Amino acid sequence: MKKNFLLLGLIIAIVGFAVISCDKSLPDPDSLDPDPLIEMVRIPAGFFTMGSPTDEKGHLENESPQRQVTLSAFYMGKYQVTQEEWQFVMTGNENDISVTPSSFHGGDGMEPAGDEVQVKRPVERVSWYDVLVFANRLSVMEGLSPAYRINNSTNPNDWETVPTAFDSPNRAEWDAVEIVSGSTGYRLPTEAQWEYAARAGTTTAFYNVTDDWQDQTALDPIGWFNFNSDERTHEVGKKAANAWGLYDMSGNVWEWCWDWYGDEYPSEAESNPLGVSSGSNRVVRGGGWRSSAQAARSAFRGFVDPWSRVYDLGFRLVRP
Repeated sequence: MKKNFLLLGLIIAIVGFAVISCDKSLPDPDSLDPDPLIEMVRIPAGFFTMGSPTDEKGHLENESPQRQVTLSAFYMGKYQVTQEEWQFVMTGNENDISVTPSSFHGGDGMEPAGDEVQVKRPVERVSWYDVLVFANRLSVMEGLSPAYRINNSTNPNDWETVPTAFDSPNRAEWDAVEIVSGSTGYRLPTEAQWEYAARAGTTTAFYNVTDDWQDQTALDPIGWFNFNSDERTHEVGKKAANAWGLYDMSGNVWEWCWDWYGDEYPSEAESNPLGVSSGSNRVVRGGGWRSSAQAARSAFRGFVDPWSRVYDLGFRLVRP
């Protein structure tokens, strides 16, 4: 069943912006699990300039100040997590729509476009807390050590009810989630990992070397936005990938990141940053089917309450 889902030191310098190195000690991601559910892409170690310059069209203050960020190599999902992947992890059946949280479930006017496959549309209406459960369950299914620990347990069955409102009584416990040191399992990308992977070595507003977010002709090939989405999500992978082979990093659905949201970046250089230590909202990136392309720029930062379930907000996963 899972087969259906298989889809110097630093060696590249780009206009004084990013230098990327390949870590040849990393195994091929497919060798880590003989039959992985989620197809992963190796993202090389390197550094880049995070944020946007003040003269970038569409620039916002929360994308400043720019600073250098260095990252270790990691793996990232080639696609946004799909409805069939969500259903399989949560029930063991990729066709069990009874657990589909998505608004775009295929009926009542929510059908896929053209010949697109319903269950290969991105899952949406999943909260940040929901994703913690999914990530740990998937890790256990594939024999990996779970990344997230709540109340001294990595078993989501011990975490009690997922918070669904600002005043949920157990929200503080979920907000205190820890990343288990040395764990090998799936997790959300940090904001820095997400932008680094989206840019794939580019310095422009979009990863296809386009700077003008109002240029629909240039942006139509890479993503689904409010001008071309027909007010719906679309099967993942239908638009062009970036240089590192990642699809839908601009548009389709927003993507949750690990970090708490802060109004501005630190000014000093950082290595493998995890973001600010506390907050009330979590970062979202990439824009979605109902947003303007301005929100899909590589540097654009959004934020949402971690308990919220929104019909244009999904996720993709990473692994160390």
